[in-house]
This record gives sequence, structure tokens and C-alpha cells, in this order.
Amino acid sequence: MKTLTWIARIVAAVILLQTLYFKFSGADESVYIFSTLGIEPYGRIGSGIAELIAAILILVPRTTLIGAIMGCGVMIGAILSHLFVLGIEVQNDGGELFILAIIVFLCCAFLVFQNKNKILDLLKLKF
Repeated sequence: MKTLTWIARIVAAVILLQTLYFKFSGADESVYIFSTLGIEPYGRIGSGIAELIAAILILVPRTTLIGAIMGCGVMIGAILSHLFVLGIEVQNDGGELFILAIIVFLCCAFLVFQNKNKILDLLKLKF
């Protein structure tokens, strides 16, 4: 099970990290997506920062739960954007971005499930 957990961590983090280049460089497809959603450039940069933080947290065993919860949240936004605004296929990508969002969501949901016993501890944190 430890191997499967690491595979889920790596897959989610790699997908999240590889999209950062396109978001932070202002690639045409990324600008198109966030313009269509009406949140360009702040949504593009903001989601990129959130994905970067989530990816780093996912890779650190002590913070995997927080990163996975964050990753689930960001991917739910991406999936809903595809379903209700963008469509499954964006600029003839064959649905690749939608499929990657589903994969990241499933990996993150698995990681949350794997760490479910830590959720109560997370809620007891004192600030």
C-alpha cells in the first residue's frame, strides 16, 4: 500500500507541476481558458500558485493530507469549469486537460482517504 500511496503522490504532483509552465508563461491555451471563465489573468496565476503549493504539500509525507485536500478543491473547480463552461474538449485537445483533472482529483481523493485518520488531528490544530 505504501507504494500505491507514493505513486498517487507522484502522479498528482507531476501533473500539477507540469501545468505551471503554461499558466505562468501565459500560454495561449491557458489564457483562452481563463478568459472564457472571465478570470484572466488573476485566476490563471492564482490557480497556478494554489497548484504549486498543493503539489509541494502532497510530496511531503507530513503535509500530504493538506495538499491532497487542496488538490481536490482545485480539481473540483477545474472539472466543474469543463462540465459547465469550457466543455470537455478545449481547443481541440481531445479532452486531455479534463482527463488530467480527473486523474489528479482521483489521486488526491485516494490520498485523503489514506490519511482520513489524521483529519480530526488537523481540525484540532491551534493557531
